[in-house]
Amino acid sequence: MSFLICCIRLTKEKRYAEKAVAYCRVSSKEQEEEGFSIPAQQKLLQEYASKNNITIVREYVDSETAKTAGREQFCDMVNFLGQSQDVKTILVEKTDRIYRNFRDYITIDNLDIEIHLVKESGVLSKDSKSHQKFIHGIKVLMAKNYIDNLSEEVKKGLYEKAARGRYPGQSPTGYLNDKENHVIVIDSARAPLVKRMFELYATGEYSLDSIHAWAKESGLQSK
Repeated sequence: MSFLICCIRLTKEKRYAEKAVAYCRVSSKEQEEEGFSIPAQQKLLQEYASKNNITIVREYVDSETAKTAGREQFCDMVNFLGQSQDVKTILVEKTDRIYRNFRDYITIDNLDIEIHLVKESGVLSKDSKSHQKFIHGIKVLMAKNYIDNLSEEVKKGLYEKAARGRYPGQSPTGYLNDKENHVIVIDSARAPLVKRMFELYATGEYSLDSIHAWAKESGLQSK
């Protein structure tokens, strides 16, 4: 009986001592407005950790476009988990918050860790049943499809604007967006500075660094 009690105590202590990292991501402004905001995800994961006796040792946050190469925080998290001896768990809202593509899926799978998909009420690891992995794979495909479709829709919208004679984006430095007529117009305040910048460089007497310094001193800065 004493051996059984000892095992139960050890199990409870191990469960209480479980450590994890939390990962949150938004891939567009629209997603943030639709309720996928970083604070909302953080709150969800923190509440889940508290209820399940999990200690979040680090939080990683990416707020980038869906197909931007090299998510800095994602890469930092992967490096940390790969080197850590006692942290082998990720808490994430759901499948499409952690994966953008198949490379991400393979990267995470090679870490031999546990993934808690909080909104999907699932825990995935290498010991998961085959049907759980199958369903998870389908969700990864769905996440990939969402990203591809989002990219297609954005491009389609830009092409449609251009076909109608509308400028399909933010105006370049020296111009302004005429939102009423959907065209760009010359910025009377900054256009002369842009023109002067090219004239100075055309003399051959100025380097790019000196032109940059001149533009900065003149107040000519782009976003």
